[in-house]
Amino acid sequence: MASNTKATSVKRKNKQEKAGRDRKNALARKSTASSIELFAALGEPGKPAPKTK
Repeated sequence: MASNTKATSVKRKNKQEKAGRDRKNALARKSTASSIELFAALGEPGKPAPKTK
């Protein structure tokens, strides 16, 4: 039977790896702006672009 220390250290390692993977997955879900967000500053299609200050 494994020692309590070994079991705890393995659980900690797995938990840290999972946290890193969850963080990366969360970033990947919103890594690319949508086309609406990309072209929002250009205004509506067929109309002139809004004036900038």
